[in-house]
Amino acid sequence: MLKKLVITSVIKSALALSAFATPAIIFSAYAADKVETQTNVLQQDAAIKSELQLKLTAVKGFSSSFEQQVIDADGNHIQTATGKLAVKRPNLIYWETLAPDETLVVSDGKTLWFYNPFVEQVSAFNAENAVTNTPILLLSGLADEQWAQYQVKKSNPDEFTIVSLDQDAQVKKLHLKFVQQDLVQFTVEDVTGQLSHFNLENIESNTLPSDDLFKFDLPEGVDFDDQR
Repeated sequence: MLKKLVITSVIKSALALSAFATPAIIFSAYAADKVETQTNVLQQDAAIKSELQLKLTAVKGFSSSFEQQVIDADGNHIQTATGKLAVKRPNLIYWETLAPDETLVVSDGKTLWFYNPFVEQVSAFNAENAVTNTPILLLSGLADEQWAQYQVKKSNPDEFTIVSLDQDAQVKKLHLKFVQQDLVQFTVEDVTGQLSHFNLENIESNTLPSDDLFKFDLPEGVDFDDQR
């Protein structure tokens, strides 16, 4: 009888231990699967980002005209604009809005210039720091540490969405659409949910824009705000 009680006690103890051990084993397996999943996601994100970087690097530069449609967060159309865009690697941007209002954005590689002829004002920013709120600079080439501030998603073989990881960024997303190697559309989404859709036309990527296009001379008599 005593032997039976001892055996029964051992069995109960084993069952009690297994009750604790089984969830631990399950949790350990779940944790391992979670780590593996996270690793796979990070590897996939890195591969997509690398693919976009290679696609952008393959195009040394281009010029085009554009039509811009501005849509507010409620889906209302609030403005149509037209202008010219030129990009040249590394870090050169020429972005001129012609109508309904004239504005000019120029990056000479070091300084990002904003010029509003109507109010006769020029603002200057360090180009490296300006990319957070001027994501078009992503098209002209960035260092790896700057790309680290963004996540890149891919919706189909020719469309990518660049998402800012900076909580304070005024521009949250930049969506790019390619036809082969040519960028044909991009959409900017700001912190308010406003969308700016740009359709590029008359794209010229075989002949690079002249370096002179990206030189900005400060006009006389303007109000100059130097933020560099």
